[in-house]
Amino acid sequence: MKKDEFIKKESFAFGKENYIMMIVGIVVIAIGNLLMIGGGSDDPNIFNPEIFNFQRLTLAPIIILVGFIIEIFAIMRKPKD
Repeated sequence: MKKDEFIKKESFAFGKENYIMMIVGIVVIAIGNLLMIGGGSDDPNIFNPEIFNFQRLTLAPIIILVGFIIEIFAIMRKPKD
């Protein structure tokens, strides 16, 4: 095996598809975190029940979990040659 071929094969740990999937996973996780924002009250003496809505308690954690699953799949997927 030539030295140039060895360097070319060993340059990156992941393929282009893996990196794209990792970026997609990070974006999905960021969207889930953005969905959790808000619902608080400006006045600490007033309780705002909006913090317990479906978006913050159910939807956002599910989206974050999907993002982590995408990340795991992107790392475990074998890059195409």
